[in-house]
Amino acid sequence: MKIIFNKSINEINKEKWDAIVPKNEYPFLKYEFLKLLELTGSTGISSGWIPMHLTLEHENKLIAGMPLYLKNNSQGEFVFDHSWANAFYHHGIDYYPKLVSSIPYTPATGPRVIVSEDYNKRDVLPIIIDGIKSISESNNISSWHILFPELNEIDHYQENDLSIRKNAQFVWFNEGYKSFDDYLESFRARHRKNVKKERKKLSSQNLVINHFSGSDLNIDLMKSFYNFYLSTNLKRSGHEGYLSKEFFLMAPKSIAENIVLMMASEKNSNEVVGGSMFFKDKENLYGRYWGCNEEFDCLHFECCYYQGIDFCIKNNLKRFDPGVQGEHKIKRGFKPIETFSAHWIADEKFKTAIQDFVVREDSQIKRYVKEAKKYLPFKSI
Repeated sequence: MKIIFNKSINEINKEKWDAIVPKNEYPFLKYEFLKLLELTGSTGISSGWIPMHLTLEHENKLIAGMPLYLKNNSQGEFVFDHSWANAFYHHGIDYYPKLVSSIPYTPATGPRVIVSEDYNKRDVLPIIIDGIKSISESNNISSWHILFPELNEIDHYQENDLSIRKNAQFVWFNEGYKSFDDYLESFRARHRKNVKKERKKLSSQNLVINHFSGSDLNIDLMKSFYNFYLSTNLKRSGHEGYLSKEFFLMAPKSIAENIVLMMASEKNSNEVVGGSMFFKDKENLYGRYWGCNEEFDCLHFECCYYQGIDFCIKNNLKRFDPGVQGEHKIKRGFKPIETFSAHWIADEKFKTAIQDFVVREDSQIKRYVKEAKKYLPFKSI
């Protein structure tokens, strides 16, 4: 078997790569999504996400792949390792460069190793791990981090001596609801009343929300949404965000079927005043970005959460991952769950120290998830 580290997704055959992407069409591993990031400068040397995508071949057949980036910082990862970097620094050891297997700027759980149906992850992962270790040792790379992998990958990483770290996110699950009102029937009365009150504020402000996906997307919509994205990032952090304007403008040509825009406008007006951008596959909805050009009461909750839930119910999607953080999601029915990352550290002393760290952190995460579940709005809780 042959391991190849590719400096661009363009070095990989599109048909061969997409042939091993999971059948649910997880959007963030599709060839066109990764290519879009590169074409628009959202990944590359200037962004700090330098592609090194790994492929594994057997007899000239692509049997496995993994998104892989060389990084000189920890920006846009959502699994925070700044304390680890500081510890390396204080001991006179370089933490950067490091390798990261992740979807840039996207804290959405999904496969991190994709494998042909003729093979299985348990067999190919040791080969991939040996290849990662070899290139790391020959290039003074300190570590390798797999962020937000699926639960069914975790045992394989653990079996190969990687440290497993846990965190928590809030995710909505479709329990076979027939409508949004049917979903609210699972709430206790006080919480049900609160959601209905928030949703009514939309009409009281003369606002309506329209959905756009696939062929409905156009350049004007994407320009408007980019301005919302830009505004949100400037307010929160003072910078323009990780994704370039070109990413949004070019997205409809390559991944339109995976995008859903939920745009708010005043009734009888074509001018949008705010909105949210989601990605979807055959089973899941992923909330990613939000913004508005002026403040409206509860518009954020409506665009980012309630519209997403309603969309999942109407389209029989199983799961809605709205993104990181936000304990306010709990009372709207998003359940706290554990998420994972896996870490290989080259330096043995730091490997032991980090393993001790994640073990201690594990109990804290478990307690947090257990406690957070007490605040869910459902009758049965």
